[in-house]
Formats: sequence, C-alpha cells, structure tokens
Amino acid sequence: MKLAADLSAFQTRIGHDFADLALLVRAVTHSSISSTTRPDNQRLEFLGDRVLGLVMAEALFAADRAATEGQLAPRFNALVRKETCAAVAREIDLGAVLKLGRSEMLSGGRRKEALLADALEAVIAAVYLDGGFGAARDVVLALWGARITSVAQDARDAKTALQEWAQGRGQTPPRYTEIGRAGPDHAPVFTVEVRLESGESETAEAPAKRHAEQAAARRLLARIEGGKDD
Repeated sequence: MKLAADLSAFQTRIGHDFADLALLVRAVTHSSISSTTRPDNQRLEFLGDRVLGLVMAEALFAADRAATEGQLAPRFNALVRKETCAAVAREIDLGAVLKLGRSEMLSGGRRKEALLADALEAVIAAVYLDGGFGAARDVVLALWGARITSVAQDARDAKTALQEWAQGRGQTPPRYTEIGRAGPDHAPVFTVEVRLESGESETAEAPAKRHAEQAAARRLLARIEGGKDD
C-alpha cells in the first residue's frame, strides 16, 4: 500500500512510520465517508482514549512523586480532555489529512474540536496497534511536550480561583460578559470579558464561551496575583 504525499508527511509530523499503512488510513477516516470497504475510525478512537489515559497517568505519576491523588486527578483531566486533544491535533495539522464526507467538509469538519480530538485518539490507537505501547507512549509524550510539566498550573479551575480571590476580599463574584462573536455558525469564536467589582478586567477569545471565560479568568488571576494584589 502506498500512502498519499499528505499522509506521508503526516507520519513525519507525528514521528512514527507505519508498518501497516492501512491503520493510519483508517485512523483519519471519519464516519461521514466510511463504507463496508472503508471502515471509519470510531473503534480506534475508543482504544486510543484508553492508551492516551494510561500514558498520561504514567507520566504524571513519574513526574511528581509527592503529588496526592487529589492533585493528580485534575492534572490528568486537563491533559486528556477534548480541548487539549484538539489543540494538539491542530498543531500537527491533523485536519488537513482527514477523510470526510462532502457534507462534513462543507460544515467545517476539519476545524471542529470534537472531530479533531476523536481523530487524534484514533491516530494514537493506530500507532499502538502498529508499534506497541512503547511507540504510542513516545508519540504522545512528544506531541504533548511541555503541557505535561506545566499542567499543575493549567489544571486549576481559574473561574473558581478568581471567585475565591474576590470573595476573600469582600467583593461580589466576578461578572462575565460576552462582548463579541465572530466566524461562521459552525466555527464561532467568542470574546468574553471578566470584570471584578474593584474594576480590574481582562478579555479572552475561544471557540466555546466557557473556554473563553476560563481563559479570561486565568489572565486576570495571573495579573492580580503577579502584582500581589491583596
């Protein structure tokens, strides 16, 4: 089996050359274009989710031997959640090699967060089946990179932390306001402002409103904590 040039380049981007090329083709095949002769990636997605989970649990366990279960759990969730998987998928341009049906392509499927995240899990499963757990672990650790070492900070619920900061100083809870929305309906970008009773504010953009709220809260926390505003 000979790979198309785009899939050959994709192998290089993820750092794994497939012995069984059919596994890679299946991993990037969405159900919108599947058939009896072209199976989709849903079963691989199921397996890849579990492989990813084990890699991340092992990595976190080794990285911080003093961390409690209560500390490890939110870090794990931050690393394996759909938003993180989709971000990694965008970094390796997974959307460009996806095989989609016409309707899914026209609706912006190559940019959809859930679709990208699921496809990345399928690719991880394909690597696991092709080269074993060691190969899958190497690919995942390389793709996630610094996210693993920085996750302790990223895993904190910024909205909760900001609310606790405000209430600890006698202020009302932070107020979140959607101040902008851009892009097509299938791929919107929300701009959200968070404002404290004392006047400090920050804005952030994200494909989902709740993510924009978290990002804005994280920015404001970084500013007020960095300035030791107490």
